[in-house]
Amino acid sequence: MQQPAEQYAPQRAGGKGRLVTKPLDGRTRLAEFYQEGCAKIRLPETFSPDMEAILINTSGGLTGGDVIEWSVAASDSTRLTVTTQANEKVYKASAGTASVTTRLAAGANASLHWLPQETILFDQSSLSRRLDVDLHETAEFLAVEAVLMGRQAMGERLRHGLFRDRWRVRQGGRLLHAEEMRLDGEIDLVGSANATFGGETAFATILYAGPLAEAMLAKVREVLGNGNGGASCWQGKLIVRMIAPSGFELRKVLVPVIAVLRNGAPVPKVWNI
Repeated sequence: MQQPAEQYAPQRAGGKGRLVTKPLDGRTRLAEFYQEGCAKIRLPETFSPDMEAILINTSGGLTGGDVIEWSVAASDSTRLTVTTQANEKVYKASAGTASVTTRLAAGANASLHWLPQETILFDQSSLSRRLDVDLHETAEFLAVEAVLMGRQAMGERLRHGLFRDRWRVRQGGRLLHAEEMRLDGEIDLVGSANATFGGETAFATILYAGPLAEAMLAKVREVLGNGNGGASCWQGKLIVRMIAPSGFELRKVLVPVIAVLRNGAPVPKVWNI
C-alpha cells in the first residue's frame, strides 16, 4: 500500500569537495582532488604559474537541510585562487537550515585567495555558514565574503529568516581572527537600524593576512573614499567592512578593493561572466 505523502522526507542536496596543491617546476599543480554529490570543482587554464579553482553547486542553490562541505589546501610555496561559478542563492526554507562548511589551509610561503561571488539570501531563507582557516606564519591569505539580502532589481527583500556566519582564522597555531554574525527573525527590521546596516541590503567583509597588510591600508582607504565602508589594520591583519544599497553598488567598490589587495591582479574572470 502506498504511504501517505507526508511520510516521505523531502529531497535534500549534499556535496563534498576537496582540493590540495603541490609545487612542481615553479608552478602550482594538483596533488589531491575529490568531489561528491552536488559539489564540483573545475580548474581553468590560467596561463600563469598560479592555479585557479572554481567551486560549483550543481543543485542550483541552497534550501533548508542542504549540506555542502569544501576543503582547500595550498601547500608550501604554491599560489591558489578559489572562487565560485556564480552567486550562491539561498531560497526559502520550508524546514531545516542549509549548512555550508569551508576549511582552508595555506602552507609556508603559500598564497591562498578565497574569493567566492556574493551569497544571495531570499526571504525566509535559513543558512548557517562556517569558515575555518589554518595558515602558516609565512603564508599570505585573502578572504572575501559578500552577502545580498534579496535582489533589488527584482523588488525582493529579505524580511524574515536566519543567517549565521562564523569565522575562525589561525596563523601559526594562534587565533588571528574570529567573528560571529547571527541575523535571526525580523532581519529587515534589525537591518534598518543605524547600528547595523542603516537600511542597506548588501554588505561584505574582507580579510587580508600577510606581510603587506600595513602597507595596503592607505591604498584600500583611498579606494573606499568617504562611502559606506572602512578599513583597519592591526596584528598583521587588514579588515574591510562595507555596506551598500545594492549588489551593483557594492561591486563598484568591492572589485577595486580586491584588486588592491591582490597587488593589481583583477578578480577571477567568472566574476564578469
